[in-house]
Amino acid sequence: MPELVLGPLLRHVDTNSATVWVETDAPCEVTVAGSSARTFQVEGHHYALVVITGLEPGTAVDYEVVLDGEVHWPETGSGLPPSRIRTLPVGGDDDFLLLFGSCRLPESDDPLENVSWGTDALAAYAVRMATRPEAEWPDALALLGDQVYADETSKATGAWIGERRDVNVAPGTEVADFTEYVRLYHESWSAKLVRWLFSTVPTSMIFDDHDVRDDWNTSQAWRDEIERTSWWSSRERGALISYWIYQHIGNLSPTELAEDKTYRAVLEAGRDGDAIEVLREFADEADREVNGRKGTRWSYRRDFGNVRLLVVDTRSGRILEDGNRSMVGDGEFEWIEDNATGDYEHLLIGSSLPWLMPHAISHAQSMNEIACRRPGWRGRLAEKLRQAADLEHWPSFRDSSDRLTRLIRRIAEGTAASVSVLSGDVHHVYAAEATFDRPVNARVYQLTCSPLHNRVEWWMRPVFRAAWWKWLAAFPRFLMLRSRHIKPLPVSWDKIAGPYFGNAVASLRIRGREATMLIERASSTADGPYLRALPTIPLTGPATGLAPSDKP
Repeated sequence: MPELVLGPLLRHVDTNSATVWVETDAPCEVTVAGSSARTFQVEGHHYALVVITGLEPGTAVDYEVVLDGEVHWPETGSGLPPSRIRTLPVGGDDDFLLLFGSCRLPESDDPLENVSWGTDALAAYAVRMATRPEAEWPDALALLGDQVYADETSKATGAWIGERRDVNVAPGTEVADFTEYVRLYHESWSAKLVRWLFSTVPTSMIFDDHDVRDDWNTSQAWRDEIERTSWWSSRERGALISYWIYQHIGNLSPTELAEDKTYRAVLEAGRDGDAIEVLREFADEADREVNGRKGTRWSYRRDFGNVRLLVVDTRSGRILEDGNRSMVGDGEFEWIEDNATGDYEHLLIGSSLPWLMPHAISHAQSMNEIACRRPGWRGRLAEKLRQAADLEHWPSFRDSSDRLTRLIRRIAEGTAASVSVLSGDVHHVYAAEATFDRPVNARVYQLTCSPLHNRVEWWMRPVFRAAWWKWLAAFPRFLMLRSRHIKPLPVSWDKIAGPYFGNAVASLRIRGREATMLIERASSTADGPYLRALPTIPLTGPATGLAPSDKP
């Protein structure tokens, strides 16, 4: 008899449809809420994404997962509420609650790891959610990168890898292939509380560097170096295949799934055979650059009534070859610009990497990008600094950052109430408000929340606090203004909250044209994990309209 290995994960939900993802240990028919799908196979692992249609808007339906006629979810005696699908109401203006965050290591039985990583913010949220009425549950969850850590494996996974190959040979206890990636997802998504949360809250995802490797696609120099290793090709292919299965397909709507050629090919090959060759070819094509474009678009769009979530791939879509350097290719940027236009009141741009950073760090990254272009030892030294200090966020792709800024300014000049860039990656929490070189109508923010569950290195706290001091940014800003290679910034920003440290989850609550943000830090006692709220941050109201030159 088939068994449920992982899931269910509730993924795309709209007013009348939903998708539910599962992994099983054998081929079978998977039934959820009256809809069924046959599993597909990839290297001996079995998956299904069940598409459920015909649901009523604004309703809640409890569901079970049935494999070949037998119920395998919910787990008996879990003590948690039933998993349920809650469709969006038509219009969706009443009350919308979105959780977001990034950087989540698995739970660990090792005492040292458990203390070092702290309390999982998602587990703490699940504890509270399970004791509150459904009306208070979040409507959606956005995970903005580093769902798994392929380069920083746990002690348990490192030992498991050591049983299947020699870890004294590179890449050591880092993952090497698709099978080892499967282990990472099982380890990360099997924890009881988080598994239930994923089964009940519609979840959108995007990858960041640690899903593949630290500094992934920092620069062409980084790629040239890593591609000379004997193990990278298998590692990156396994990363993209597993990401497509475990994360990407669940981001798509039923209509998008029906139109997706790769999804159709995988279903056709994987129901009676194995779809691994289809996905290997897909992964290789996804990584290839042709004329400043990539063969695959991982970015996607979700609409929640008057809220649009536009999630941008800031890692795999980078263009680095032949002197071109952009965060995403022209074709993908055109898609982003097209999909940023629409009938909504709040635009949320999901980017694993922050758009607006502490001023000193932002200026340093823009200058470093120019320095890396210099010939000889100066350019090589700047490149070493770029990789060592992780200088590869939006400010280090200035042309792309400025293009994103122009897009955000254009949207803010319209009828939207707010525009917010949601990010993670940097292992602290902050909110910053942006102003532009001309008045706008909407409030514009950078909202950053990281990590959900990870260590925060001791040295990061004083560094990030200091990086927000404007006097510290004065000298690099002076050098930028004098440089003929760096254009003046088209945006200015002020920190309005943070920096906060520790494991945390952020929530955006939107009621009509009003929006607020709440940060909650995770802690635990003998009674279990809990969340402690920081002051609520209002995100709407009259825009200041001050240009950078007008600001005091």
